[in-house]
Amino acid sequence: MTPTSPATSLTERFADECAALSARGLPDAVRQRTRLIVLDTLGAMLSASRPVFPGPQRLAEFLAADGPAGDCTIIGTTIRASATDAALMNGYLGYALDIESHHGAAIVHAAAGILPAALAEAQQSGADGDRLLTAVALGIDVACRVSLAIGPNDLYNRGFHPTSIGGSFGAAAAVASLRGLDGPSFARAFGLASTMTGGLLAWASDESEESRPFNPGTAARNGLTAGRLAALGFGAPAGIFDGTMKYNVFRAWSEDRTGQPDELLHDFGERFAVDELIIKRHACCAFLHPGVDALLDILSSTDLSPDAIDAITMHFPRTGAPIINANPLRSHRAQYILPVAAVRRQVDFADVISDKSAEPAIDALSDRVTFIEDDELDPLYPERYTTVLKITTRDGTSHERRVDFARGTPENPMSDDEIVVKFRQLAAGRVSAERADRIASFIGELERQERLEPLFGLLTVE
Repeated sequence: MTPTSPATSLTERFADECAALSARGLPDAVRQRTRLIVLDTLGAMLSASRPVFPGPQRLAEFLAADGPAGDCTIIGTTIRASATDAALMNGYLGYALDIESHHGAAIVHAAAGILPAALAEAQQSGADGDRLLTAVALGIDVACRVSLAIGPNDLYNRGFHPTSIGGSFGAAAAVASLRGLDGPSFARAFGLASTMTGGLLAWASDESEESRPFNPGTAARNGLTAGRLAALGFGAPAGIFDGTMKYNVFRAWSEDRTGQPDELLHDFGERFAVDELIIKRHACCAFLHPGVDALLDILSSTDLSPDAIDAITMHFPRTGAPIINANPLRSHRAQYILPVAAVRRQVDFADVISDKSAEPAIDALSDRVTFIEDDELDPLYPERYTTVLKITTRDGTSHERRVDFARGTPENPMSDDEIVVKFRQLAAGRVSAERADRIASFIGELERQERLEPLFGLLTVE
């Protein structure tokens, strides 16, 4: 960790470290990883902007009716909006298809909220590519550290969405970084973010899937507002992470009211959350990815057909189980996603937003999925989403797989080339292959790009 200023409180030290990292920039390896995360997130946004998905279209209609257009780009459209509206809309797009990266232990879809706030600020301020990369990496780091410090399980247990809570702080940090703010200003940004953030897991009952992506959108919008107000010297609660402050973040969200505040500064500047993000291969809740991987591995190695399956049994840690066991949302329901994967041999969001449960093959398998909330796997959660999946065939044969780390995790990574291929696949529904290649090439040299406007031009789609 870099030397700190004479600041004494945890909030001051954390803010000073953020300001120092913002000023010095990123190690080369972290730049490379951040470029890939930016590209992956842009792919998710472009894919979600397709007119076939009603949620983004309704939100765009709302923004259009809300007032005059601004000068910030809504990804995958010709719409220009204010910076705060662009952050909201692009944050929504980033999480809409549930195909973007996330941090396993923090349970935060950080990039979905951080990148939109950073893009809006960078577009208006004329920031270069290197400053954008630094801001995104720092924002992701802050979002994950705040979730870990509060306790992601505590947030879930109290009905809050870690992506929204941590994301607001992360977006504020990204904007503060692009603004070149000092430590005290970062601290004000965090104080303001704390008073604005929210986001319940209540979207778990919304079968339309339209309110779920709203949380990273509001995190991006709120963080952008907090960072900009802090830059203007706007007053804010002091010491928001300090135990001496009566109404701090831990009292608000940690079940024991104290949290784990050491997570904020643990190995700061040496360990980056962006290196720990999981790249998603399936358009569904990350908790289901190990199970889908296990299922597809069994099917590919045995050449089983769906009608040969008599039963599917999935064991998952008890603490995380409620979000995927018989959830009304298809993207978060094991009893829907596993049959879709078995029949389709993939999970695409088009199969989630359009209910396929009435299809005979999927309907038949849905009734044969047994979900076990497993106490023995619980100690590994949330650092691991360990899943044990068993398939029993009609002839009585059993096939079992245990997956501790889904493909795309740091422990079981996708290659850089595979991530680029994923981007091209996601972008294909919205831009030509030639334009997708140009976007990938631009991001591949992002730290050397003095102007970002060409990128925004490539992301504008008729």
